[in-house]
Amino acid sequence: MDELLLAKELENCLNTDLIPFWKNLIDRENGGFCGYMDNDGNKDSKAPKGGILNSRILWFFSKAAAEFGDDSLEPYMYSAFRFLIDKLWDYEYGGLYWSADYTGEVLDDTKHTYNQAFGIYGLCAYYEATGNARAFHRAIALYDLIEDKMRDEDGYLEAFSRDFSPASNEKLSENGVNATRTMNTLLHVMEAYTELYRMADKAGAEDYKKKLFCNLKEILWLIADKIYNPKLRRQEVFFDKDYRSLMDIYSYGHDIESAWLINRAVDVLGDQDTTARLKPIIDTLTSEVYLKAYRNNSIPTECAEGIVDEKRVWWVQAEAMTGFYNGYQNDPTHKEYLQATFAIWDYIKKNLVNKNLYPSEWYWYVEADGTPSYERPLVEPWKCPYHNGRMCMEMIGRIRGKDKESYLEASSKDGENKL
Repeated sequence: MDELLLAKELENCLNTDLIPFWKNLIDRENGGFCGYMDNDGNKDSKAPKGGILNSRILWFFSKAAAEFGDDSLEPYMYSAFRFLIDKLWDYEYGGLYWSADYTGEVLDDTKHTYNQAFGIYGLCAYYEATGNARAFHRAIALYDLIEDKMRDEDGYLEAFSRDFSPASNEKLSENGVNATRTMNTLLHVMEAYTELYRMADKAGAEDYKKKLFCNLKEILWLIADKIYNPKLRRQEVFFDKDYRSLMDIYSYGHDIESAWLINRAVDVLGDQDTTARLKPIIDTLTSEVYLKAYRNNSIPTECAEGIVDEKRVWWVQAEAMTGFYNGYQNDPTHKEYLQATFAIWDYIKKNLVNKNLYPSEWYWYVEADGTPSYERPLVEPWKCPYHNGRMCMEMIGRIRGKDKESYLEASSKDGENKL
């Protein structure tokens, strides 16, 4: 396989599977998108609708529309946008609720920083795709809320009640750990602020661009100084308020995802000192995941307390593709990263794609031997087109940008697959 062929296969994955699959989840009666589908394609039209799910769907359709000029996606973007601001937005205290029932009545009024960050992320993509000023202003409102109510002098806090009193952080504290701060939330605040920084530039919001520059720089240095463990050459995951690690856990998927998302943030920020500080960490995260976790053409989930979880989770494989390709682009002498990218894609096609459905999605995970698991559904509040859809679009964009003329020539020979 070469890179152009990979890009065409990923474009086909979007065009024939992921985009049509998620179009079928739209709830035209109640707004937003259906919150549950099992592995046999059975929808539960009365399942709860998560804020994260709808924000990520908003991002997915908006990004696809912006990247490929597909105006047919507008109703799907709009449905997610309206559900977010009509049903999940708290007009009394501000911010986004965690979840609603299928009609839009609030189920869980928790205010979580992670959820607000994905609201920003989805709204920024919608603004970029449509120019809808209301989306940009709502993204700014969420940013102001995070900075005003969801952080302290040392960084970002996580779980709050509806009125922003502190709450327990079970939603992002897994593995039996109740953490005050997590690597995962900080990573996605960084991701959201990166896009908001870009959109502030587009909107001419210079005051916010200056603020976001400082916020992004602070976050990147927090990653370098508090989250990254130079001795173990990995990120720590769960922390108390003072950034003391609470568990011995090596999250392979988050580290390879972080490598390319941090790379994107430092490139967008353009600050020389920050770039110099973070680039070696980016390189190390990539090389360590490759050396310690890449085997059998795939990446296991994590290693907790010295025990490797050998499940091959859908989002981990998607992030590994982008992360390894990013490492190859940074240093093309690392041909092994490029070969790993190709091999993981072959693994995904063979094992993770649910071939019993058309259009299809990916199983939540497969066992180490490639056997699909039906324990987790195809769609639920955390299972969405964010990771695999983002990988497809990110990889297509990178390959297209690397050799645009060859990409367009290849596309013209396969017009039926164009978005």
